[in-house]
Amino acid sequence: MAGDPQGFTEFAASSSGRLFRTAWLMTGDWHLAEDLVQETLGKVYGAWTKRARPDDPAAYARTTLMRTFFTHRRRRGSAERPSDSLPERPAGETDVALRVTLIDALGRLDAKDRAVLVLRYWEDRSVEQTAADLGLSAGAVRSRCFRALDRLRDVLGTDDPTMSGVAR
Repeated sequence: MAGDPQGFTEFAASSSGRLFRTAWLMTGDWHLAEDLVQETLGKVYGAWTKRARPDDPAAYARTTLMRTFFTHRRRRGSAERPSDSLPERPAGETDVALRVTLIDALGRLDAKDRAVLVLRYWEDRSVEQTAADLGLSAGAVRSRCFRALDRLRDVLGTDDPTMSGVAR
């Protein structure tokens, strides 16, 4: 129902964690991920109150997050520079070295390749769902996944001991 702030509040509370995780994986920057989620939820709220609630609010929010991220990448000021190092991670995670290595390698890919890999493999989305979220055809998602995985393997290299189990 249009103008249902309680419904939006419930939606935002239930989906903000997943949106944040996706944004953080896309950016590798905790604060930027928070900003992207906040901007995304603001845009979703605007659509929520102006017309009927989207059929699939989670998909609408993911698509909005991806578009917001791509817009941010295009507009990034010349004073901003990506970091070569990642912040420290909390202890207790399984395969911490592998996660850090993968996140660092994802950060070296271009934005669209990173988006396809994060949605397809980290978010466990189908080819069709990923295509819908990114506004691509299913074939384009498949080919971009293939090329992006190849680039990811090149970035990781074969001499990395944490990647010994990853097949080429």
